[in-house]
Amino acid sequence: MNRELVPILDQRFRYAVEVRHPSWFQDLAYSFFADHQICMVWSQLAEMKSPPVVTSDFLYVRFIVDRSIEDFGKIQIDRMVDMQQWADSIKSVQKDDRIRHAIVAANNNYAGFSPGTVNIFRTMLGLSEATWKETKDEKEQVRYPARDSNQRTLSDFLN
Repeated sequence: MNRELVPILDQRFRYAVEVRHPSWFQDLAYSFFADHQICMVWSQLAEMKSPPVVTSDFLYVRFIVDRSIEDFGKIQIDRMVDMQQWADSIKSVQKDDRIRHAIVAANNNYAGFSPGTVNIFRTMLGLSEATWKETKDEKEQVRYPARDSNQRTLSDFLN
């Protein structure tokens, strides 16, 4: 990130930067982001997992990983171990008075069904599951089917 860019950023907004090269994972970068209250995104990609370093008063976690998944209607890959590690990292910084909130985003490529991934992760954090309704796109095809109320575990999503 360019030092000359930071002063011209609109201060009405908060900023998060997702880095995708391990050369960023060093004290110099962490200090730069922290000094400017810019969140360094915690992310999990197929080839890289960022360290859970806090650089601002909020967290932003992104689950991305497997771009080979094409059918997004159900959980297809078990990511429980990784998600538990991320949940533990969030829990470990909850006591930090600087942290005001956390944003966690999972795309369908992470495990195959982002709404299911979100609910599994919410449960790991001790939060209640989110509910959603069936929505349809312009062609009247179901975009995200309503979650079966009987699905409560990863194995339920995989079946």
